[in-house]
This record gives sequence, structure tokens and C-alpha cells, in this order.
Amino acid sequence: MSTSLRTRLSSLNYAASALILLLAGCVSGADHVPPQMPLPAKFEEGGSKSNGKVVTAEWWTAYRDKRLDGLVTHGLRENLDVEQALENINAASANVTVAGAGGLPSLTVGPSHTLSGEKGRLRTSVGTTNTTGGEASLSWLLDFFGQYRRSRESAIASLGAAYATADNAKLTFLKDLVESYIDARYYQERIALSKGSLKSRQQTYELTQLQVKAGAASRLDVVQAEGLVQSTKSEIPGLQQSFTDSAHHIATLIGMPASSLMGELQKSAGQPVFRGDIRAGIPADLIRSRPDIRKAERELAAAVADIGAAEAQLYPSITLSGSISPSWVKSSGASGGSLTSWSFGPSLNLPIFDGGTLRANVEIEKSDARTQYLAWKAAVLNGVEEVENALTAVRRDTQTLQPLRRQVQTAQESLALSTTSYKDGASSLLDVLDAQRSVSDAEASLAATVQQVAKDYVDLYVAIGAGYLDPKQGAAKPTAKSG
Repeated sequence: MSTSLRTRLSSLNYAASALILLLAGCVSGADHVPPQMPLPAKFEEGGSKSNGKVVTAEWWTAYRDKRLDGLVTHGLRENLDVEQALENINAASANVTVAGAGGLPSLTVGPSHTLSGEKGRLRTSVGTTNTTGGEASLSWLLDFFGQYRRSRESAIASLGAAYATADNAKLTFLKDLVESYIDARYYQERIALSKGSLKSRQQTYELTQLQVKAGAASRLDVVQAEGLVQSTKSEIPGLQQSFTDSAHHIATLIGMPASSLMGELQKSAGQPVFRGDIRAGIPADLIRSRPDIRKAERELAAAVADIGAAEAQLYPSITLSGSISPSWVKSSGASGGSLTSWSFGPSLNLPIFDGGTLRANVEIEKSDARTQYLAWKAAVLNGVEEVENALTAVRRDTQTLQPLRRQVQTAQESLALSTTSYKDGASSLLDVLDAQRSVSDAEASLAATVQQVAKDYVDLYVAIGAGYLDPKQGAAKPTAKSG
């Protein structure tokens, strides 16, 4: 190879490289930078240690309830809201292809075959004519200013938002399912307590009737004792209905007909009690763990890319287009012949007069990006608030359990003493009835607090974004890459 030829080829290589760098550097708009905001080093009632990768933490197993574990496992596979959110990922993935397709060459091919002839007294030719042809059209818009590259970046960010939405759907499902299960067990406990109270009050009523016969009690005492019996009976149907509603809702959450789990859930397992540690982490963990915050950040990234796509429309665009149309014609009694026509050339589009539409579109996209940034900040602050509230609730409500347990014990002891005293004639029936009410109220308060503490832990772990990813599979990530 001659020196002059090598020199020319080298110059062409440098020119091609320079053109590629020029085109790569002409992408309109700014690149997305993950947003930042100042956060406290720790939660007010939390520690200063990061909680690590809590997204795979199966926190519900700390209730040590195998039936609950099975419901969660089944529901994460079958919950319809989760399945819908997962299906939306497929649409978002397809949108990535659609968004980038405009910057790629487009080729359309259309073959044809025609058989023609004439009939009648005025015909000018005899026989038939066979015409075989086709057309291939090529079009390529040169994306100098990155309109389609930015559009694809926006679509990739939207795909990330779709993944985060699916994760958020799982987290929402976990909260709803576990809290509904806690409610169902609470109503079962209340039903059992009411039946126990009914038995005690029925015995008091029967004792009062014996006291009347012995002349040691009045008709008023009988009426008061019977009234308390009937009052207790009236509570039970409402509690049973509440249990049924919770059981039906659990079945619906895991994708089953409403009455499917009634037989299984009617087997009482006691109220769930959380037996794990408090792992709140630090506020900075939320940006990584909470799917609603990741969703807001991805939506912001999409909005920033849309600004670049809108700005690219302000600049000229060049489209290379060409076509080729070969044909072959054969008439009866004559030899066939061919004809090929073709065309090729660039076209330039100059957006000069548009009434300000294109610039207004840029402002619209900038306003949307500012809105998405504010939405991201709101999601972060809301997450911090939810964790702070959950930590406070866990600590405060837990502190009330021991006093309530002691209150139940003292109420039961008071009932036993007042009942013995009433049998001996040393106290009135009113003392017994008051003691029974005190026992019922104390037991109901304890059951409600156990229920609330169990829910407080749900709120805490959902607030920190824990448990929505299968630890065996890990996080699903978009496979598309930015251009």
C-alpha cells in the first residue's frame, strides 16, 4: 500500500472518529443526576447503624405462625394486584423498543403481481399482460441531537419505575395480608373472651336466682344479672361477623374465593406476637429500600430525559430516504422486458415558524421534571415520617402491655373475692357485676393492645421497605441499557 493511500485512509479514520464523537456529544438536554437531600443521621428513637439489605428480610416469620407464613408465600405468587403490576413491566419493556425505534433505519418491502387484459368491441389489444414488480423503501432519520436517544432513556427510566411499582404492590400486599390476619386472630380472641364472660355471668345469674329463692336477693338483682347476660350475648354475633370479613379479605388477597379459608382460619392459633428485633436502620436507607421512593426517582429521570427529547425538536433534522422499484412485464405473444426505477436523497426539516409550540413543549417538560423532583422529596419525607411514627408506636404501645396484663389479673382476683363475698351475704350483687365488667373491659383492652402492637411492627417494617423481594431470586432489574 502506497504512503499516500495510507495517509488518506488514516485521515478518513480520524474524520469518522471525529464525526462519531461529534454526534455523541450533540445529545440535547442535561443528563439525569440522582437527587440528593439532607437527612438526619438517625431516627429520633432509632440507632445509628444501617439496616443493610432489608428488602429480602422475611420479617413476618418473627410472629412464629406457620399458617401466616404459608399465606404470605402463596399470596406473593397469586395476589392479583401484584400480578397486574408485574404485567405492566412487560408493557414498559416493550415501550423501550418503541422509543428507540425512531432513530433506526426503516425498510419497507412490497412485492406485487398483476394480470391485465381487455375485452369488448373497443379493445385495443389481444391477450393478457403479466406485470411483476416490487418496491423497497428505506428511510433513516439521523438523530444528530438525540431526540430518540433521550426518548429511549425516558422509556428505560419508566421501565425502572414499573419495577419499583411492582415492588410497592408487593409491600402493600404484605401490609394488608398480615394486618388482616392479625385482625382475624384478634376477633377470635374477643369471641373466646366474650364466651368466657358469658359463662361467668350466666353462673352469676343462676346464683342470683337461688339467692332470691332463699330470700337473700331481690327481683332487681335477678333483672340486673340477666341484663348483663343478654348484653354479653349481643356482642358475639358482631365479633363473629368481623372475623368472617377478615377471613374473606385474606382469601381475596391471595387470589382465592372469599369463603375458601374459613375452615382453616377457624382453627384458632392465638393472637400473633412479634418476637423479632427492631431494625429501623437510618433515614438514608430509605432511598435505597423503599420502592415508592425509587419509583419517584425513576419518574424524575424519565422527566429529565423528556426535556432533552423536547429540546432536540428545536433543531434541524435530516432524513435519508431512498427507494427502488424493479418490474418485469410480459405480454401474450411478445417477449418480456424489465424496468427498474430508483431514487435516493436527503431531506432537511427546519422548524422555523411553529407559533412557539416547540419551546412551549420544552417548558412543559421542565415543569414536569420540577414536579417529579418535588414528588421525590415528598416521598422521602413521607417515608421518614412513617418510620418515626412506627418506632414511637412500637415503643409506646409495648410499654402498655405489662400494666394491662396486671390489670387483668387484679380484675380477676377482685371478681373472685366479690363473688365469694356475695355468696356469704357480705356484699351486694352490684359488686359482683361491677367486677365482671372490669374483667371484661380489662381483657378486651389487653387483646386490643396485643393486636395494635402486632400491627405496629407491620407498619415499621413496611415503612423501612422490608421483605418485598424473594431472597432466593433477588431483585429483578431492567435489562435495557441507555444509548
